[in-house]
Amino acid sequence: MTHPLLEKHRATLEGALNAIQTRGYWSAFNEMPSPKTYGETAADDGKRAFEACLGQQFSLDQPGQQGWAGGEQSPYGIELGVQYPVCDPESLIAAGQAAMAGWQQVGATGRTGICLEILDRLNKQSFELAHAVMMTTGQGWMMAFQAGAPHAQDRGLEAVAYAWREQSFVPTETVWDKPQGKNPSLVMKKHFEIVGQGVGVVVGCGTFPTWNTYPGLFAALSTGNAVIVKPHSNAILPAAMTVRTIRAVLAENGIDPNLVTLCVADRATTQKLVTHAAVKSIDFTGSNVFGQWLIDNCRQARVYAELAGVNNIVIDSTDAYKPMLRNLAFTLALYSGQMCTTSQALFVPAGGIETEDGHKSYDDVCADLAKAVSGFLSKPEVAHAVLGAVQSADTLKRIGEADSGRLGKVILASTKLDNPEFPNAEVRTPVLLACDAADEAAYMEERFGPISFIVKVADTAAAIALSERIVSTHGALTAGIYSTKAEVIDAMTRATMRAKVALSINLTGGVFVNQSAAYSDYHGTGGNPAANASYADAAFVANRFVVVQRRYHV
Repeated sequence: MTHPLLEKHRATLEGALNAIQTRGYWSAFNEMPSPKTYGETAADDGKRAFEACLGQQFSLDQPGQQGWAGGEQSPYGIELGVQYPVCDPESLIAAGQAAMAGWQQVGATGRTGICLEILDRLNKQSFELAHAVMMTTGQGWMMAFQAGAPHAQDRGLEAVAYAWREQSFVPTETVWDKPQGKNPSLVMKKHFEIVGQGVGVVVGCGTFPTWNTYPGLFAALSTGNAVIVKPHSNAILPAAMTVRTIRAVLAENGIDPNLVTLCVADRATTQKLVTHAAVKSIDFTGSNVFGQWLIDNCRQARVYAELAGVNNIVIDSTDAYKPMLRNLAFTLALYSGQMCTTSQALFVPAGGIETEDGHKSYDDVCADLAKAVSGFLSKPEVAHAVLGAVQSADTLKRIGEADSGRLGKVILASTKLDNPEFPNAEVRTPVLLACDAADEAAYMEERFGPISFIVKVADTAAAIALSERIVSTHGALTAGIYSTKAEVIDAMTRATMRAKVALSINLTGGVFVNQSAAYSDYHGTGGNPAANASYADAAFVANRFVVVQRRYHV
């Protein structure tokens, strides 16, 4: 049996299924905030909807509410003042478990159709979500709109498509007829029921509260599970808006809305939640410390974790020197380096590199990259649009430490910029440091934020070997290579295969190493310490459900 919402959104689902198979460009949701797509009044309506939340209690009508909490601090310095329901985790778990029965009954077709409707509804709220993401994370407006809304929705849809594909392989029933020679056949009727593993908990991060949350949320939900969304303490509003919309769509379709709830909790309460016996999956993006704690302590659940890493680029040679520098400048500046995919270590041979403009020494590369970053950010309107604001006080401290020169020679110091629209915003330009390959303590750990090292290595072979060692031991989500030599690119490719990290080769145009496209790019491989799972593949969804059969003679 099909479901009316699956039929309503079938073209979207078919498009996503085709995209994950072909890996070409496709998107269900327009990444540009166009009035033609979202409506002539969508921008104003979305801003008003966001502003209507400020200074108010964000009611969700969830079970076990014990009070209210908030305290988000906007990196842009505006007063948020939103209060969210604080609910007893045991009550949320019990309510989620109870709601799973009705969710199972609608089958994979119903679950998929309702999830598609939820994503469509979220897309219509893109402006509202974008303002919430911008003001809680510090992202610039365009990034907040794109990554916070349509790109996040695409990642959610991607998970739904994988989940549907895996579930669709399971027939609902069959007649098993085994011949017995001259004797009558053995005939049985068999039924196969897809059943969710249990309650899923999605632990959000402070920098990408929708982009990093939607994959796990929709992977767990569409495979039959209840979901508790536990947002980062400084990025609750986008998660609350998302949960509110999901609950509304569930209720409209006869599903208990307590299937999906919001849990605003401190660290101790979160630890109690994620170790509960009923919790069977946990999605997490964040620090190595808490991520490893989850892996070590949540033995009753499958943990899908994206942790810290040291993303790196090997610079061997180029025939597009200035375009390479421009591409790297954008990469290092985008959202003030507060992306899990931003390059931190750039390996340059001590003897320099060959370019179409002639030989460039190591010092030339350092100086020219510093000039490229400074030049790119020289116009205030460009700088603020690209940099956004610094999300946390810890990142500001790391920038200060890097600027002190204790980690390497400062070739470009970070500066504080004044944002005329948001006078209290914490805006910092990138800091670039020069160091030797032997200074591993400086560059061989993630220093989250706009902090990058230009590392002097003996030669290209040493750079490739160092890149592989870093990825294998410390993890990375991205690696890059610039070279005009096929044998060098081949060597780097083999190294990334062994270390299991995505590789970008000679990026000089409008694509950047820290960007990941839904349906086409696998975000993380699950094969190195930076992440034990990928957005998205079959493994990201398949273990979130089981098949329970029943059989009888006919």
